[in-house]
Amino acid sequence: MFWIKKIISQLLMPVPLTLILLLIAIMILRRRKLVKSLMVSACLLLLFCSSQWGSYWMASSLESQYAVNNQAMGAGCVVMVLGSAHDSTINASATQQLSATALARLTEGVRQLTLGPNCQLVVSGWRGGDEVAQAQVMAQAAIELGVDAARIIRLPLAKDTLEEARHLQWEIGNVPFRLVTSATHLPRAMQIFTQAGTQPQPAPANFIARRGYVWQFDAKNLLISQRAIHEYLGLLWLKIKFAVADDI
Repeated sequence: MFWIKKIISQLLMPVPLTLILLLIAIMILRRRKLVKSLMVSACLLLLFCSSQWGSYWMASSLESQYAVNNQAMGAGCVVMVLGSAHDSTINASATQQLSATALARLTEGVRQLTLGPNCQLVVSGWRGGDEVAQAQVMAQAAIELGVDAARIIRLPLAKDTLEEARHLQWEIGNVPFRLVTSATHLPRAMQIFTQAGTQPQPAPANFIARRGYVWQFDAKNLLISQRAIHEYLGLLWLKIKFAVADDI
């Protein structure tokens, strides 16, 4: 189910979906009206997703749901930073091995630690196709940023947000904690962690929605749109999953 979900979500991203529509159009060239409709749809999809207005509209509606968290925390505080990509084959420090998204999340997580006394930092993520788990790289990067190694909890077996929520629940139970992840991902993450029986407090990081010129079309906007669409598909999947679970 994990890989099926990943494959389907990737096929519905702007670039693969555009290519699929164009490929179908080529395969049925004799049906001119349908071909024209598919080609127009593909062009409009690519135009919208690569536009400044389209990407901002999709991402900002997710990122505006939770504001930056500057609230102080009490004793026994816990900060959970969700994993993202890394590459341990890069011959550099752990902070350099992290993806831009992972580093932005971790940086906010380290800042959250300063809002409470002796907070514990939880980092997560499996190894995927890498030799080292994401949690291990994140932990080492946190140490490089000044976090005491004794205050770090690692969850190296969690493959996605659903598993991260379950593993954290096993680790800390229903203790309130700061949930740090990308601002676009936070609405879905909050639902998942709440459904898992934990008490997350939102702490968004890595805001990507940017205002700009309406006429601007580029690959950066396309990437922002892709991330937003990925989250909307994830929210839809959660809605279906929870609805089916309630009916059982």
